[in-house]
Amino acid sequence: MTESYVYAAVRTPFGRFSGALAGVRPDDLAARAVNGVLAKTPDLDPGAIDDVVWGNANGAGEDNRNVGRMAVLLAGLPTSVPATTVNRLCGSSLDAAIIASRAIETGDVDIVLAGGVESMTRAPWVLPKPDRAHPAGDVTAVSTTLGWRLVNARMPKEWTVSLGEANEQLADRFRVPRERQDEFAARSHNLADQAWVDGFYDELVVPVELHRTGGVLARDEGIRPGSTARKLAALKPSFRLDGTITAGNASPLSDGASAVLLGSRAAATRMGVDPLARIAGRGVYALDPQAFGFAPVEAANRALKSAGITWSDVSAVELNEAFAVQALACVDTWDVDPSIVNAKGGAIALGHPLGASGGRLLGTLAHRLMETGERWGVAAICIGVGQALAVVLENVRGTAR
Repeated sequence: MTESYVYAAVRTPFGRFSGALAGVRPDDLAARAVNGVLAKTPDLDPGAIDDVVWGNANGAGEDNRNVGRMAVLLAGLPTSVPATTVNRLCGSSLDAAIIASRAIETGDVDIVLAGGVESMTRAPWVLPKPDRAHPAGDVTAVSTTLGWRLVNARMPKEWTVSLGEANEQLADRFRVPRERQDEFAARSHNLADQAWVDGFYDELVVPVELHRTGGVLARDEGIRPGSTARKLAALKPSFRLDGTITAGNASPLSDGASAVLLGSRAAATRMGVDPLARIAGRGVYALDPQAFGFAPVEAANRALKSAGITWSDVSAVELNEAFAVQALACVDTWDVDPSIVNAKGGAIALGHPLGASGGRLLGTLAHRLMETGERWGVAAICIGVGQALAVVLENVRGTAR
């Protein structure tokens, strides 16, 4: 069977909710990521891309009608390049890369562009259609920004608690105190800031022109340099009066896009570059919806088994920080050195535009392995409604610099 490789990865800066990217449509963000990743392989004829698999969690507004196809068209690729959009909520762009890698390995395709986009700022309010014609009462517009909406009454109530309450339950279950969560969040901000200072993200992030307001966004908006657990301790709990989760130790609502170019080993000739990493293992797992934050544990274990390695072989982990508590619960359970987890900062600092986060994880992981010359890494992400995905990468490039 053919093996699949990551050849290039980029993302836009991640913007804060109602921040600099608020005026940028999600399909335009996606097109920017597409152009950005193709700039990494200037010898590649865009018409040689066999397929595009794009992730998006919302799809209720400007990102409707197959935003992957819209990105291809807006990016100026030949109309012969097809595209599909997939939705596995927070895991959508990692799922896109997984789907792309499987297609390459079966021999169906040779080069696939994967990625994802989310503008949580521009997610619309929706009105449900009435059960009968001409209702006399008021109708409530529902925000599609995040979480459950228009819930089926047949769903058990314990499954449909808010994402925050679900993670308060994890804090109770695993006895993760507020202090640890705040310390983890402060670490995320300071590591992300240092990574930018060191130039790590210079090759991974493509700036976005802000046509409506002028200027350019070139760096993630949500990073708070100098964060400390003491400062974060002043914030009030967001979901329970006596809770542990705050706006400071959870990922923010965000806008952004990511893209990953994948191909077979033979595709290197047309790419004009050598691959960065091999897709060595994949894992998917699901459990009770309210326990979604803990699902990456088994997803990553399955990906490691698929790759034929163990945690002792792993040198770098990119785990999406939806909430500090769920990240800590996963890291505490894995047999892994916490210092190798999110060493360049995580979603609490960088942001979590749902459909784009998986691509960010994969690109960051590949470049971390290149930076150190280490061989194995794991990217994992929790997904609302009780799911998780994970991918194992094998560094095949060596040291980047």
